[in-house]
Amino acid sequence: MIEFGSRARKLPASPPAVWESLTRPRRAGARPWLNLLGDEVEPRILRAEEPRTVVWSSLWPSRPDDEILFELSATPSRETLVRFTLLTPDAAPDASKAGHLRRRLNVLLFADLRYSYGG
Repeated sequence: MIEFGSRARKLPASPPAVWESLTRPRRAGARPWLNLLGDEVEPRILRAEEPRTVVWSSLWPSRPDDEILFELSATPSRETLVRFTLLTPDAAPDASKAGHLRRRLNVLLFADLRYSYGG
Protein backbone atom coordinates (compact mmCIF):
# COMPACT_ATOMS: atom_id res chain seq x y z
CA MET A 1 0.00 0.00 0.00
CA ILE A 2 1.16 3.50 -0.86
CA GLU A 3 0.55 6.31 1.64
CA PHE A 4 -0.62 9.50 -0.01
CA GLY A 5 -1.83 11.56 2.92
CA SER A 6 -1.79 11.68 6.69
CA ARG A 7 -2.69 14.04 9.50
CA ALA A 8 -2.95 13.84 13.28
CA ARG A 9 -4.94 16.03 15.66
CA LYS A 10 -6.63 15.69 19.01
CA LEU A 11 -10.33 15.11 19.60
CA PRO A 12 -12.00 15.92 22.95
CA ALA A 13 -13.14 12.37 23.73
CA SER A 14 -11.54 9.17 25.00
CA PRO A 15 -10.13 6.55 22.60
CA PRO A 16 -13.04 4.14 23.28
CA ALA A 17 -15.56 6.90 22.47
CA VAL A 18 -13.74 7.88 19.26
CA TRP A 19 -13.35 4.21 18.28
CA GLU A 20 -17.10 3.71 18.68
CA SER A 21 -17.81 6.84 16.64
CA LEU A 22 -15.64 5.52 13.81
CA THR A 23 -17.03 1.98 13.90
CA ARG A 24 -20.68 2.97 14.44
CA PRO A 25 -21.08 6.50 13.05
CA ARG A 26 -24.86 6.19 12.70
CA ARG A 27 -25.62 4.52 16.05
CA ALA A 28 -28.83 5.44 17.83
CA GLY A 29 -28.46 8.32 20.24
CA ALA A 30 -25.26 9.69 18.68
CA ARG A 31 -25.10 13.17 17.25
CA PRO A 32 -24.85 12.97 13.46
CA TRP A 33 -21.41 13.77 12.09
CA LEU A 34 -20.70 11.64 9.00
CA ASN A 35 -22.09 14.17 6.53
CA LEU A 36 -21.18 12.77 3.12
CA LEU A 37 -21.12 14.73 -0.12
CA GLY A 38 -22.83 13.63 -3.33
CA ASP A 39 -19.65 11.99 -4.66
CA GLU A 40 -19.06 9.99 -1.44
CA VAL A 41 -20.41 6.69 -0.14
CA GLU A 42 -20.80 5.20 3.33
CA PRO A 43 -17.55 3.51 4.41
CA ARG A 44 -17.35 -0.16 5.34
CA ILE A 45 -15.26 -1.28 8.30
CA LEU A 46 -12.48 -3.42 6.85
CA ARG A 47 -10.61 -4.01 10.11
CA ALA A 48 -10.82 -2.77 13.66
CA GLU A 49 -8.91 -3.39 16.87
CA GLU A 50 -10.58 -1.77 19.86
CA PRO A 51 -9.72 0.92 20.88
CA ARG A 52 -6.61 1.60 18.80
CA THR A 53 -7.26 1.14 15.08
CA VAL A 54 -10.01 1.28 12.51
CA VAL A 55 -9.68 0.82 8.76
CA TRP A 56 -12.43 2.14 6.49
CA SER A 57 -13.05 1.39 2.87
CA SER A 58 -12.85 4.34 0.51
CA LEU A 59 -15.47 7.05 0.70
CA TRP A 60 -14.94 7.78 -3.00
CA PRO A 61 -16.35 5.53 -5.74
CA SER A 62 -13.77 7.02 -8.12
CA ARG A 63 -11.06 5.41 -5.91
CA PRO A 64 -12.71 2.17 -4.72
CA ASP A 65 -9.53 0.37 -3.60
CA ASP A 66 -8.25 3.12 -1.30
CA GLU A 67 -8.35 2.61 2.46
CA ILE A 68 -8.40 5.01 5.39
CA LEU A 69 -6.42 3.93 8.45
CA PHE A 70 -7.27 5.55 11.78
CA GLU A 71 -4.82 5.20 14.67
CA LEU A 72 -6.01 6.34 18.09
CA SER A 73 -3.95 7.03 21.19
CA ALA A 74 -4.77 8.54 24.57
CA THR A 75 -3.28 11.87 25.57
CA PRO A 76 -2.40 12.93 29.13
CA SER A 77 -5.43 15.27 29.05
CA ARG A 78 -7.78 12.31 28.39
CA GLU A 79 -8.36 13.32 24.81
CA THR A 80 -7.56 11.19 21.78
CA LEU A 81 -4.84 11.80 19.25
CA VAL A 82 -6.30 10.61 15.95
CA ARG A 83 -4.07 10.00 12.95
CA PHE A 84 -5.67 9.23 9.61
CA THR A 85 -3.62 7.82 6.77
CA LEU A 86 -4.86 7.51 3.20
CA LEU A 87 -3.57 4.33 1.55
CA THR A 88 -3.87 2.88 -1.93
CA PRO A 89 -2.70 -0.29 -3.66
CA ASP A 90 -2.85 1.67 -6.94
CA ALA A 91 -1.08 4.78 -8.14
CA ALA A 92 -1.40 7.74 -5.80
CA PRO A 93 -3.81 10.41 -7.05
CA ASP A 94 -2.51 13.66 -8.44
CA ALA A 95 -1.79 16.46 -5.97
CA SER A 96 -5.15 18.16 -6.52
CA LYS A 97 -7.19 14.99 -5.88
CA ALA A 98 -5.04 13.98 -2.89
CA GLY A 99 -5.53 17.46 -1.42
CA HIS A 100 -9.29 17.20 -1.83
CA LEU A 101 -9.42 13.78 -0.12
CA ARG A 102 -7.26 14.98 2.79
CA ARG A 103 -9.41 18.08 3.19
CA ARG A 104 -12.60 16.03 3.29
CA LEU A 105 -11.21 13.83 6.06
CA ASN A 106 -10.05 16.91 7.95
CA VAL A 107 -13.60 18.30 7.82
CA LEU A 108 -15.28 15.01 8.73
CA LEU A 109 -12.98 14.26 11.66
CA PHE A 110 -11.63 17.49 13.00
CA ALA A 111 -14.76 19.59 12.49
CA ASP A 112 -17.88 17.42 12.21
CA LEU A 113 -16.85 14.61 14.59
CA ARG A 114 -15.23 17.10 17.00
CA TYR A 115 -18.45 19.13 17.17
CA SER A 116 -20.50 15.98 17.76
CA TYR A 117 -18.70 15.68 21.12
CA GLY A 118 -19.87 19.17 22.03
CA GLY A 119 -16.43 20.76 21.73
